[in-house]
Amino acid sequence: MSHDATIPATTSKLVIRNIGLLLSGDLDSPILDADTVVALGGVIESVGKAKDVDTTGATVTIDAKGTALAPGLIDSHVHPVCGDWTPRQNQLGWIDSCLHGGVTTMVSAGEVHTPGRPKDIVGLKAMAIFAQRAFQAFRPGGVKIYAGAPVLEQGMIEDDFKELAAAGVKFLGEVGLGSVKDGTTGRRMVGWARKYGIQSTIHTGGPSIPGSSLIDKDMVLETDADVIGHVNGGHTALPDEQIVALCERSPRALEIVHNGNERAGLLALRTAKELKQLHRVILGTDSPAGSGVQPLGILRMISMLSSLGEIPAEQAICMATGNTAKMRSLDCGLIARGREANFVLLDTAQQSSGKNLLDSIQKGDLPGVGMVITDGNISIQRSRNTPPATRVPEVMRA
Repeated sequence: MSHDATIPATTSKLVIRNIGLLLSGDLDSPILDADTVVALGGVIESVGKAKDVDTTGATVTIDAKGTALAPGLIDSHVHPVCGDWTPRQNQLGWIDSCLHGGVTTMVSAGEVHTPGRPKDIVGLKAMAIFAQRAFQAFRPGGVKIYAGAPVLEQGMIEDDFKELAAAGVKFLGEVGLGSVKDGTTGRRMVGWARKYGIQSTIHTGGPSIPGSSLIDKDMVLETDADVIGHVNGGHTALPDEQIVALCERSPRALEIVHNGNERAGLLALRTAKELKQLHRVILGTDSPAGSGVQPLGILRMISMLSSLGEIPAEQAICMATGNTAKMRSLDCGLIARGREANFVLLDTAQQSSGKNLLDSIQKGDLPGVGMVITDGNISIQRSRNTPPATRVPEVMRA
């Protein structure tokens, strides 16, 4: 829409001004020279200096008060079940809690904690389609959950993937959590999924729960899934030499998760850096899990990778935003025209030793979340879960 076009009365126009630091989510250009963002109807319309963008006719104006604006964070690896409840820890409200950690988008790696999860082909397809439909319609606090991720089982044929894709399924659950545990079968089924536009993730490392199995580098390489799920283990990591081999021999996304082996995660990060392939690194929590739900899990990963992995904080933020959006073909994750208007406004936590937001993250501190916006709408203001931000944005009166 051009700046001089008439804005329909039903279209919301969001203006965020006085942004002190604009983090783009794009690894190639992580910091933008801009202080204003305009969104129309939940989509970013323009990004630039206040004098260069049209801010007239705003339905909502936010004064960022000099805080940082970043794309809403993406959790690349969750295990939802039903609504905002997880039987894994019998916890209510876990998705809403993650929203308070800046997460606006989640990608299911399989609804594997569903009590009585069906493993026959008719049942697993029905459950996947149900989950896709349910979470498409239900968005706790505005969080978008890409759910309905079927786990591969022996006996599936190409038509099953064609049917799932036609029904709206976009992702497979972790390869290896079902009865398909060999690379030959996995590769064939992943190929069928890819043919119909369904992206795949493979479990990597030791068993996560009783009944699951080791998936080593050989099966990961042979299966050739689109995402090497929890390359640092979920929870138990592969030996170092196997992790390095996956980084070196596969071109696929390297997913580092909170609920994995932290040392192994740092090894994967360093190896990707040495290969000049940081664009492959994406972040997830792998929760809910035996170690619980981590509302600040993605922020903790950003801080850990920046402080211990010696990655600039603005690049670490890209691994939780633009990298994931690009690898998973999502319309969010970047501050750019045409992208979903999902934002998190951040500032240095009160009393942090860091001299500014990025320095505080690189010193290992978590930032304070002052506001989260989904689809151009304010979902929360000051977070109830992060340390309190030094400054918080303010909604201006019309």
